[in-house]
Amino acid sequence: MSTKTLASETLVNSPEFTVTELSSALKRTVEDAYGHVRVRGEISGFRGPHSSGHCYFALKDEGAKIEAVIWKGVHGRMRFKPQEGLEVIATGKLTTYPGSSKYQIVIEAIEPAGVGALMALMEERKRKLGAEGLFDESRKQLLPWLPEVIGVVTSPTGAVIRDILHRLADRFPRRVLVWPVKVQGEGSAEQVAAAIRGFNALPEGGKIPRPDLLIVARGGGSLEDLWSFNEEIVVRAAADSMIPLISAVGHETDVTLIDFAADKRAPTPTAAAEMAVPVRAELFVEISAYERRMMLCWQRAQDSRRNELRAATRALPAASELLAIPRQRLDGATASLPRALKANTHAHHRRFAQASGGLTLRVLRAQISQATQRLTVSGERLNLSSRALLRQRRDRFAGLEVRLKASKFANAQAQRNIIARDRERALRLAERAHRALATLVQRQQARVLTSGQLLAALSYRSVLARGFALVRDEQGVALHAAASIGPGARLSVEFADGRVGTTADMDRAPATARDAKPAVNAATPAAAPKRVKPVDQGTLF
Repeated sequence: MSTKTLASETLVNSPEFTVTELSSALKRTVEDAYGHVRVRGEISGFRGPHSSGHCYFALKDEGAKIEAVIWKGVHGRMRFKPQEGLEVIATGKLTTYPGSSKYQIVIEAIEPAGVGALMALMEERKRKLGAEGLFDESRKQLLPWLPEVIGVVTSPTGAVIRDILHRLADRFPRRVLVWPVKVQGEGSAEQVAAAIRGFNALPEGGKIPRPDLLIVARGGGSLEDLWSFNEEIVVRAAADSMIPLISAVGHETDVTLIDFAADKRAPTPTAAAEMAVPVRAELFVEISAYERRMMLCWQRAQDSRRNELRAATRALPAASELLAIPRQRLDGATASLPRALKANTHAHHRRFAQASGGLTLRVLRAQISQATQRLTVSGERLNLSSRALLRQRRDRFAGLEVRLKASKFANAQAQRNIIARDRERALRLAERAHRALATLVQRQQARVLTSGQLLAALSYRSVLARGFALVRDEQGVALHAAASIGPGARLSVEFADGRVGTTADMDRAPATARDAKPAVNAATPAAAPKRVKPVDQGTLF
């Protein structure tokens, strides 16, 4: 046997797979062999989430490329979002996609590959937000000199809040409201942004006082630990804050994006407390110095005014000299007062005499006549005006009456036309309803007739009419075999024209006459087969 024949027989004996079975077997093999893996590579082909919310892209390095997918729910919970060209470490499950015969990784977590990638991402985000104007100096607000209420956004269990409270108590005790948040890890950025917006949403004069100053604080740490304060949601919340905000994240060498959006950056949380309030003891000393200086200035001013008053007093004349000239003017006015009164009385007498000369009876009568004439003219003009106005109103009302009658006639005619159209439409609909009802009745009658014919064709009584009989036992149960009938059993035989009672015989034939074969004599020639007339079984239709 040749090698070619052996090879062909081996191929013939190999198991046969469908494409689906082979794809499923490869899928199980890949998933069982690798399971969860961590892959480092550069994101390629990322164009943002699909319309379904899922993300499709590829991870590549210098020598190979692997397809990757992030489901919608996982992408929403991710702390770091994928970006084109970013080198990342992806954790997920390796599997295959039978639809295109390729393997892929279903990513469950993603993180930048090292501090260099984080710095690159931070610089890119800084350029993006800076281009939007979130870091402009014109947006920054001045800090209040002595705030009444200070809001602090930080962890309630860390040393930061204790340092801030201790420093405020040393410098100038103020009321402090603490909004507890996570300062690192998943969900911390959302909590910090929500705290900033929550403080800004407090109403002025409400049950909870609205802070005059906000401090966002956290202790030092690595770039990964401080990454929550580089998130875009936190930066935008700080830039949108209407309350002046101090950023105190990390130590002096740590820089986060919230530092650029805040109104003031403090190198440490303790320095933020020092920026928030002045030193109370220093204020007391300064106020005391101002008080002493004010008293000295007041005393010097009083002494200066006293000296000026003394100098002015020496330069002023005596009181008798000041009143001499006014007293002389008063004496002159007193001497000329009788003459002035007489002249004034004489002038008023002349004016009254002139007025009385014009008040004679003839003048009064003339004035009354003129007034009566004016009244008469005014009455005539009033009568003419009222008549003209009445005539205009009468003509206007007549025109309105004509228009109203025309409108009533047109409206009545339109309503009659509408009623006629509706009546005609109702008649057409009634005729269509009658025709539809008659058609429906005819269809139902035909259906009932057809069903009756079908029932009659399928009924066993049509079989009885062809010469068959139905055998029942005493209980009325139909019998189908002779073996179920005992000797002496009472039977009921139903024919097409009625029923007959009978009793089963003791003898039982081994087979029916139709099945028995007649004996054939060898010497006798076989009889010709008898032609049997087929039984008319009728039709079902």
